[in-house]
Amino acid sequence: MSSFDLTRMVVGIAFAVVAAVFFLSKLFKKKSPLTTKFIARTGLFAAMSIILYLVPGLKFNVPFFPAFLEFHFDEVPALIAGFAYGPLSGFFVILIKTIVKLPMTSTMGVGELADLIYSVAFIIPSAIWYKYHRNIKGAFIGLLLGTAVQIVVSSFVTSFLILDFYIFMMGWPKVVILNMCKAANPAVTSLGWTFLFFVALPFNAMKDAIVVIITFLLYKRLHKVIDKIG
Repeated sequence: MSSFDLTRMVVGIAFAVVAAVFFLSKLFKKKSPLTTKFIARTGLFAAMSIILYLVPGLKFNVPFFPAFLEFHFDEVPALIAGFAYGPLSGFFVILIKTIVKLPMTSTMGVGELADLIYSVAFIIPSAIWYKYHRNIKGAFIGLLLGTAVQIVVSSFVTSFLILDFYIFMMGWPKVVILNMCKAANPAVTSLGWTFLFFVALPFNAMKDAIVVIITFLLYKRLHKVIDKIG
């Protein structure tokens, strides 16, 4: 994808998000929690999340893990939105990002479903905790809580549900995925427990640690603003 094509895509996505925000704001009454201001702010963070997913170099593979697992940072805006405007905002950021990603899927939608499940498990517990403990300590504990929940959920769901669903949708034999995992890490001898311990758990722990560090550093700079507008 050329830089010109990427720019057009980002502009198009930003326009679509703004249009969706305007349309949705007309559907909900003032008494609804989905006010125009709430939707506009959530739409802004959703656009950031989408851009982080699309920009080359901000989504990449890492050694010792199979190629179908990627590091990406599009959960950071969702976490910030969840802290600033509540768990519902964080959820909508995730949902909008997932919907926009679907037409570009290379996994028959399986990867997008997995990202949705994992991001919800990460962001919602963090945002709920912070909602009742609005300080730096609360943010740190919330991020640790979300990390713990996400690691458990993503590791087990990947190992015992998503992999089988992915293999079914792609029409590949299991040996193809197993060989990809073995090529990255010879310790993987099955798509069950060894995949869980040598691929899923360490990958999710590393990715979450990076996301938590980035989010916490941003939060420390923005927390006074977040506490006022949340």
